[in-house]
Amino acid sequence: MTTTLLTRAIEKRANVWSQMQEIQQRADGEGRETLSAEEREKWDRAEAELSELSGDIERMERAARMDAVQRSEVVVTGGDREGGEDRAEQAEAAYRDAFSAYTRRGMARLTNEQRELLMSNHSEIRAGATDPGTAGGYLIPTETLNKITETMKAYGGLLGAANVITTGSGNDLNWPTSNDTNNVGAILAENTQITEQDVAFGQKTLGAYLYTSKLVRLSLQLVQDNVFNIESWLTAKLGERIGRAVAAHLATGTGTNQPEGLFTNATAGVTGGVSAAAAVTYDDLVDLQHSVDIAYRGNARWAMSDGALKMVRKLVDGQNRPLWEPSLQAGVASTLLGSPVLLDNGIPAPAPDAKSIGFGDIKAAYVVRQVAGGQMVRLDERYADFLQVGFFGFLRLDAKPDDASAFRVFEHGAAA
Repeated sequence: MTTTLLTRAIEKRANVWSQMQEIQQRADGEGRETLSAEEREKWDRAEAELSELSGDIERMERAARMDAVQRSEVVVTGGDREGGEDRAEQAEAAYRDAFSAYTRRGMARLTNEQRELLMSNHSEIRAGATDPGTAGGYLIPTETLNKITETMKAYGGLLGAANVITTGSGNDLNWPTSNDTNNVGAILAENTQITEQDVAFGQKTLGAYLYTSKLVRLSLQLVQDNVFNIESWLTAKLGERIGRAVAAHLATGTGTNQPEGLFTNATAGVTGGVSAAAAVTYDDLVDLQHSVDIAYRGNARWAMSDGALKMVRKLVDGQNRPLWEPSLQAGVASTLLGSPVLLDNGIPAPAPDAKSIGFGDIKAAYVVRQVAGGQMVRLDERYADFLQVGFFGFLRLDAKPDDASAFRVFEHGAAA
């Protein structure tokens, strides 16, 4: 995957989009209400190519983000400038080597020093009634954990936009909330007592649900093969599995025995009309934008699935100008009515009564609590007669809406 390939794809998408606009502008200039058969055929062909290119660009940008994390160097904070950073880097490198050896050969074949390094970062799994056993896991090295975190962001766009809090332990995390927007000051007459208006506080609590990748069994030969980068491949796969589960819950989780999704109980800023099929109009999107207070709109963005984006891309304003504008620069999101578009296929697809499009400041509206230290467990004996080794990863996380005023959704009307 190269930057040049991504750049060419973005340029080609812009060219295809320009061709589609030329077709539309030609029909407008001639005062026609419909496209000719030839124009319609060209439009459909161009639209299919545009969708294909947009999908390729999203995949390449996702791969580029993950590759950037995998290749990044560990940044060490603290320590003196004369040797402190070197010692920290050496300790990190030693732990990575120990973790790699544990992945390939298991605990029994480690040196005493490697075993002590791993045991210093060992913790037991605690999950109440769902405890999978008494076995513990070893903290995944910083670089490797970043691969898992970035994979989760790539598969679930909401995680990358939310307010993520990282804690060292999984104890319940409580924080106060308040909404004082309805209270205003007043002019005070001379010799008049000031009236009281207290601030009402609420409280929210974040737990730490245990997400697991499920068990992966690998042949002993594959695990021991030094030519194959088992740590990178395995942690990427474990991260993808956890990421898919997290992404679905961040969008529509029930809040009962799982995180509460951003869209689950979000206030509908606009409700569509009754129709035979799910639909959204230009006016609906404008009204949805303005249903969010202007105080939040400076950092606001759209959130929707790819299916909703396909519907929105066909909309035009009163001058027949498309609402959606494709990005012409790598790493920059396409925009809709001037605001960036975030894609997450965990968000409901367009359907009657569905909340399929959201708009607002997601960082203010949604908080994710992640317990530091994703962990991995290796099972040596369970599948020994198959000459296989079992692995599974786990990560503890919870999420809840925070400032409900910062985010609104479009809800389709009922089916006709």
